[in-house]
Amino acid sequence: MTNIYMPRFDPAMETARIIEWIRKEGDRVRKGEPIVKVEGEKTTFEVESPIDGVITKIMYPENSEVKAGSIIAIISEQAVEGGEKPRVKATPIAKRIAEEHGINLSMVKGSGPDGRITKDDVIREIEKAKFKPIEAATVKIGEAKVLRRLRLSGLRKTISERLTYSHKTIPSASIAVDVDFEELIKLREMMEKSINIDISLTAFIVKAVAKALRKHIMLNSSIEGDEVTVYDSININVAIHTEDGLVAPVIFNAEAKSIEEISKEIKTLTEKAERRQLTLEMLTGGTFTVTNLGPYGVDTFTPIINPPQTAILGVGSVKNKVVVEDNDLVLKPMTTLTLVFNHQVIDGVPAAKFLDEVKKNLENPLILILK
Repeated sequence: MTNIYMPRFDPAMETARIIEWIRKEGDRVRKGEPIVKVEGEKTTFEVESPIDGVITKIMYPENSEVKAGSIIAIISEQAVEGGEKPRVKATPIAKRIAEEHGINLSMVKGSGPDGRITKDDVIREIEKAKFKPIEAATVKIGEAKVLRRLRLSGLRKTISERLTYSHKTIPSASIAVDVDFEELIKLREMMEKSINIDISLTAFIVKAVAKALRKHIMLNSSIEGDEVTVYDSININVAIHTEDGLVAPVIFNAEAKSIEEISKEIKTLTEKAERRQLTLEMLTGGTFTVTNLGPYGVDTFTPIINPPQTAILGVGSVKNKVVVEDNDLVLKPMTTLTLVFNHQVIDGVPAAKFLDEVKKNLENPLILILK
């Protein structure tokens, strides 16, 4: 017999939620066939059978929060011919939306003819899944009226666990620097005119960070316990806000990609994030994180490190500020970069040198258009 375990993808992942048992007890399965859909590291993913066999025991029902590393099912080894997955009556658009949002249709009550599940039925389940209600009624406590109480679940629970883990376990420090974006903005406008597409400012920042990491490779690392792993591949997580919460898909091998390639990839990942179509592969394997709150009018902020990484860069808004240049006061488009780093791995001076390298790359942006 073979045990199936709840996967763990980073040290901050304490639990994951079982969304749907694709196969049930007694079902025959083939090696590599998905048997259960799980909501974990900011996305949903499928756990596959490691052998041909029969599912003899399911340890947890759907919607259970399960500790990473726990046994979730037992499969008896056996040659199989396969079986069909139970069908659920639902409209095609209801099935598509349910798939995009990780909704188990077998748990949805259909309001259509003969109990058929409609688009509106699925949308109601999506809204319910964002937060799990504890109390629905308005109650009065003293003079304060409580509209509702909610329990964090799904993506919000994952975010909460990660931030708590980072805050409790990482002795972080932060440094900031102001950067002149005048030349970068000119180059961006020139490039947009020549290729006739919009280019994200974040793409320039990702490229600048990637080039700086190559020279200051200790920041391209992770730490688990007392073991530090320094990576040769430079894979940059880019934080993206969605209605469900924050996700950070990865730009793999960012150093080797052009500004245009990075910008297109950010756009594609943003669209997938908004549609809840990011895969596990798109969210794991990052070595450094960039988060840009500039579009939301934020001047400066101190982000929390994405564990087990050792550093994160926060980017503020670009605003015209008065600066001294050649003994004159001039207006310049400036932004503030804030580097938060794990002081167990990185000291202040190496962190400052890295941040200065990022600044130089952004203020001399011709460097960035060379791969």
